[in-house]
Amino acid sequence: MDFGIVLQTDPPARAVIDRLVEAESLGFGYGWTFDSHVLWQEPFVIYSQILASTSHLIVGPMVTNPATRDWSVIASLFATLNDMYGNRTVCGIGRGDSARRVIGQPPANLATLSDAMRVIKDLAEGRETDHHGVPVRIPWVRDGKLEIWMAGYGPKALKLVGEQADGFILQTADPDIARWTIGAVREAATAAGRDPSDITFCVAAPAYVGDDLAHQRDQLRWFGGMVGNHVADLVARYGESGPVPHALTDYIRDREGYDYAHHGRAGNPSTDFVPDSIVDRFCLLGPVSAHADRLAELTEIGVDNFAIYLMHDQPAETMRAYGNKVIG
Repeated sequence: MDFGIVLQTDPPARAVIDRLVEAESLGFGYGWTFDSHVLWQEPFVIYSQILASTSHLIVGPMVTNPATRDWSVIASLFATLNDMYGNRTVCGIGRGDSARRVIGQPPANLATLSDAMRVIKDLAEGRETDHHGVPVRIPWVRDGKLEIWMAGYGPKALKLVGEQADGFILQTADPDIARWTIGAVREAATAAGRDPSDITFCVAAPAYVGDDLAHQRDQLRWFGGMVGNHVADLVARYGESGPVPHALTDYIRDREGYDYAHHGRAGNPSTDFVPDSIVDRFCLLGPVSAHADRLAELTEIGVDNFAIYLMHDQPAETMRAYGNKVIG
């Protein structure tokens, strides 16, 4: 299993760069950031500095979306970084949440996301493609390579991942949900004539190494609230008795709203509805042995890559525990 770190691009940017430099030294292969340009600093500016300060770390957004920037801009950003640093980026992408909603705009639909993934990949890898009804090619791309990993939860999104994406990002470490989503992606890939083994399966979730479970739960409860934004969309679309497992949907029944001013942060007051059982299922907490057991279970399900959200009060300690006792 490969490992990554997910950070928010809070100022100062130097702290983000330094943390990912240390992550590489500890054996992490991926450095991810949120991409929400109002809540945090612009990540693509910072990626250039991260890549310049590391030798093999792969960087990318977890996740960007097809509505904030023109698709040709997204492709050019990745292509420029890859040209400068040797194809060391990955495009995590989804429909959009905070980046869209904080400016009063809805997430993109799946048809738009599908078209965007095709255009971004073609342009970043130097191929001509149709964009806005005209043929477009970035002429300076040479030997470009860009994998696109799509995030999603619902049946239609999982089908699109299997049909088109290079990787799947599941933002929860719940084994039951991982089995269902990964199984759906594999089934869709097979139906589309693709080899499911060619798809990278990435689980992204908070991890906190320590013994005080009550404190850890309070620090990680924000994640259930963030996931709940997407789950609420699924319930609105499919209903409570639809095809989405109750393991994912039941817990949001008491959800009353969400304040993006506290998005992705420990102590988020919009997450009181998230019970301890959801924190335990969605996140990794407890001593190193508990993390190792969950990671072994996820590996057996088919997870290739684990990305750790470090939004709590012991980020350095958890990262080092993984580097020294899990990865090492």
